[in-house]
Amino acid sequence: MFTPLAQALILLAGSVFLVSLVRRLALPTSLAYLLVGLALGPHALGVVSDSGTTRLLAELGVAFLLFTLGLEFSLPRMLAMRREVFGLGALQVLATTAVFAAIGHLVSMSSTALLLQQLTERAEINRTHGRLAFAMLLFQDLAFVPFFALAAMLIAREDRFPLTESVVALGIGVLALVGVLAAGRWLLRPLFHEIAHSRLRELFTLTVLLVVLSSAFVSHLAGMSFALGAFLAGMMLGETEYRYQIDAAIRPFRDLLLGLFFVSVGMLLDLHLLARPSELAMALLMLVTLVVLKAVIAALVTRPFARSRFKALRTGIVMSIGGEFGIALCTVLLEAGLVPEALVEPLLVAIVLSMVLSPVILNHNKRVARYLLHEQAPVLTAAEREEAATHEIAEREHVILCGFGRVGQNVGRVLESYGFEYIALDLDPARIRAARQAGDPVMFGDSADEEMLTKAGIARANAVVISFSDPATALGILRGVRRMRPELPVLVRTADDTRLKELQDAGATDVVPETFEASLMLVSHVLMLLHVPVTRVVRTLGEIRNSRYAVLRNIVRRGDARVVDETTEQREEIRSIVVPPGAWAVGRSLGEVRNRGVAVTFTGVRRHGILGREPAGDTILRDGDIVVVYGQPEELERAEAVLLAG
Repeated sequence: MFTPLAQALILLAGSVFLVSLVRRLALPTSLAYLLVGLALGPHALGVVSDSGTTRLLAELGVAFLLFTLGLEFSLPRMLAMRREVFGLGALQVLATTAVFAAIGHLVSMSSTALLLQQLTERAEINRTHGRLAFAMLLFQDLAFVPFFALAAMLIAREDRFPLTESVVALGIGVLALVGVLAAGRWLLRPLFHEIAHSRLRELFTLTVLLVVLSSAFVSHLAGMSFALGAFLAGMMLGETEYRYQIDAAIRPFRDLLLGLFFVSVGMLLDLHLLARPSELAMALLMLVTLVVLKAVIAALVTRPFARSRFKALRTGIVMSIGGEFGIALCTVLLEAGLVPEALVEPLLVAIVLSMVLSPVILNHNKRVARYLLHEQAPVLTAAEREEAATHEIAEREHVILCGFGRVGQNVGRVLESYGFEYIALDLDPARIRAARQAGDPVMFGDSADEEMLTKAGIARANAVVISFSDPATALGILRGVRRMRPELPVLVRTADDTRLKELQDAGATDVVPETFEASLMLVSHVLMLLHVPVTRVVRTLGEIRNSRYAVLRNIVRRGDARVVDETTEQREEIRSIVVPPGAWAVGRSLGEVRNRGVAVTFTGVRRHGILGREPAGDTILRDGDIVVVYGQPEELERAEAVLLAG
């Protein structure tokens, strides 16, 4: 018997090895965790036991996943999707349950954690099939309470359905969810406002954990899943300016606990059962039946909500996977002796096998849908066309922007307005996704990596702009550029003058300290207001810059002065907003949206893969459009709320 520490070390070692392996093979990381659970679980090597603590932590991982997803799906977006959630979701559950009859809801539910994690990882959560699948999954979470009540009635051997008790339980659940929504709207924003002003990262992280676990606990007490309460709390916080910092704080905990959830699923698969030919055949038959029937039913009920057979079939394939709720209900009925063990055990194996195979199914959902419909795929996908266009820019004269945050985007906009091309490098997946949707030539990669600089076309670049505020990061990039192109002009942005000389000695053509440049702009305006000749003002500014800002360095600091945490400041940024069917803005013009008090800049509208820059006020929006906006975080939230809910 292994000690808890030995179990943890073996689990970590196996996870590190298999996660590294599957990433090299370009496969989802969830597959690695499933294989770890399969190999180390009680039915194989027996290193790790499936304890109550393990299952609790795994459930919290799912709650954290739904919380981060809630940050992306604001309340206005959910209101815009109400037809899909309550119409399509109810239709899918009822249709699947009716077909499976006796074992109905045990297999009608799909795995929320598996599907949402992999759809998010594949950047498909905002695509039509991802949005429709999410709507069905959300309704399944809501429907879990009455179905669990039905299972409890069967276990108690009652002859009638306890309607009163079920209605009371459902009412308590609804009140608990309303309480979470009310707390999120009126308590969380002031709370995070106070926490952010403390500028203590650990306090901010602790507060995020408290909010996630509290909302999950309230939902659990009301008979709902942990995940549903966490999702609603995330949805409320998604309307605040702290959403990105909250996401960054929770991500390490989410990824770790979600990995444990996938490990716990892998532990459920009994390899000894698969060793017996008759039971293996039964399990495989149930697996095929489960996947095919669920896919067909989900595709059929989705068809009225999708624009094409292809999108409906993709949604059906995504929803064909079994889920953890089905496993839970199967286990309850098996323990009560209501279902023959010879039937339930192969069914459990079939559900778990569908979850283990989910990465393969989801990775090829588009290819399978096209094959079944006998459709030819486009020569190049939208992503491949964008990639090809970026590589074409790399073969011409251009500017490389290292970092595509606020400063990098502003530089890019000005370069674009003068007709100069650029390629940006950044490591923020959300920013990359938004920029790609906006039609910007952005690549995911480390700017200090010489291979990435080569792909960005450093051989043909006219200049490099390093917009990261961290001097250590800038130095690493600068040294890499100098090794490859010693003569190439490199401009470096820095917050202040603390490492100004070090950057200049490393080969920076010019270093722009933000605090000093802001001071110079104020100086120039003051001098001109005092009627100092413009030529003299320009000469003065030039002398200050040539002396490396020596005049501006003699300042007296406040006694309580401290470095401002850049993650807490409100900053202008770009965002892409998908307009779903049923949104308020569908059929309305951008002028009507502005008349609702929207103060952002509409930089583009993307339709059918074609981006229109600087759209006119009379541009009519359609469902499926991607609206690219630019502004302060609270203005962006207001714009999204108006576009989706009016």
